[in-house]
Amino acid sequence: MRILVTGLGTFWGSRLAQALEALDDVEVIVGLDTDEPRLPLERTEFVRADSDYSILQRIVKATRVDTILHTHLLVDSTEHGTRRMHEVNVIGTMNLLAAAGAAGSTVRKLIVKSSTLIYGAGKRDPYFFREEMERTTPPRTEVERSLLETSAFVRDFAVDNPHVIVTKLRFCNVLGDDISSPFSKALRLPIVPEIMGFDPRLQFIHEDDITRALVFATQNDVPGVFNVAGRGTMPWSEVCRVVGKRRVPLPPVLTNWAAEPLRMARVVDLPPEVLDLLRYGRVVDTRAFRRAGFEYQYTTAATVNAFARSLRLEGVIGDNNPSYRYQRDVETFFRHSPAVHREGS
Repeated sequence: MRILVTGLGTFWGSRLAQALEALDDVEVIVGLDTDEPRLPLERTEFVRADSDYSILQRIVKATRVDTILHTHLLVDSTEHGTRRMHEVNVIGTMNLLAAAGAAGSTVRKLIVKSSTLIYGAGKRDPYFFREEMERTTPPRTEVERSLLETSAFVRDFAVDNPHVIVTKLRFCNVLGDDISSPFSKALRLPIVPEIMGFDPRLQFIHEDDITRALVFATQNDVPGVFNVAGRGTMPWSEVCRVVGKRRVPLPPVLTNWAAEPLRMARVVDLPPEVLDLLRYGRVVDTRAFRRAGFEYQYTTAATVNAFARSLRLEGVIGDNNPSYRYQRDVETFFRHSPAVHREGS
């Protein structure tokens, strides 16, 4: 396999490239991003590119990749502004699809990492969302609008390019030892926010299962749209109890306004889409991906418990792991220098 990974400088792009390097049937890995990889990589070739991926068509043609893993859809609005969200999610995806569908393109598989944010969260929502269901409320935020727009682009691409296997994975709220997300940030606070009178049902997925799901879609032909979330649900009150945190209620009216002091004080940023989740919750049907053959390592409850153990461990030993900083000269030394001992040499 010859694979191109977008968003190599993100947590997920670096994680995925590292997992792909361990596969014997992967011949080439090329990673694109404006930022350098977050993890040490041995076989992956890093190409610095603009966030709109305008150079992608040239790279696809030059490297003759057959598989594209699009991990660079931004879903955390606390870390990215509206303009960047549109540039990366919408413009970047348009350029990616143009490169994958260009005349003479060698691409035969496209995997898109998306989010269950696409369904929204509202009082008229069904008990759970199946993949073919539409959201019950209009999108209120840029992240939701951009996800809907890119979803339409990918759907049209799949119709126009039946020779390409298109897999779109919609992941729910993620927790793990290393990932930073609005929920992981909130659960690290001494006192965790809730909305008075609401105790929503939520699903969580472990960061390791996200990487495994993307690798599974790479190694197997599973065309279509799939919800990906740990089995079972947990009410927010139970999540907080397991993690060992007390809750502070936000008022059920003018909630976004009431959360503003937390944002201003840089305590925690709860954007509107997260506040909607803390009010109404969201549950998705995950049977389709399990029928396709994927096996989870963690349920929702196991994910929350693993996160709670990680927090307790941090409280005892701290979090002093040195962060990796990509340096091209250093990586070139490790890859090519005759001074470096390699297995079998």
